[in-house]
Amino acid sequence: MVWYLKGLKNYIGFKGRASRKEYWMFMLVYSIVLILFSILESIANMPPVLSVLYYLSTFLPCLAVAARRLHDTGRSGWWNLIPLIPVIGDIIFIIFACQDSQENDNQYGPNPKI
Repeated sequence: MVWYLKGLKNYIGFKGRASRKEYWMFMLVYSIVLILFSILESIANMPPVLSVLYYLSTFLPCLAVAARRLHDTGRSGWWNLIPLIPVIGDIIFIIFACQDSQENDNQYGPNPKI
């Protein structure tokens, strides 16, 4: 939960680097909350208002933490657009997000692991 709150607090921070743990913990909590809202809406037979509002309110933090994760692997945040290519783009992005941090400082800042 700490990593999720850290990502939300830094919701427009597209500079710097995010470790693998920070990115994946943020995405795990984000996904769980989104699934819970979807289940709640389906049980209550509601339109998808809660899940859409949650998605819209966390759109920028998701982009920012993904850009910082890409920075940690030495790539530009513009690689966030690669999932727009059907299927293969998602696979490439997941591979990038799973890669380890660059050991030393890079152009985007100091190593977050240290």
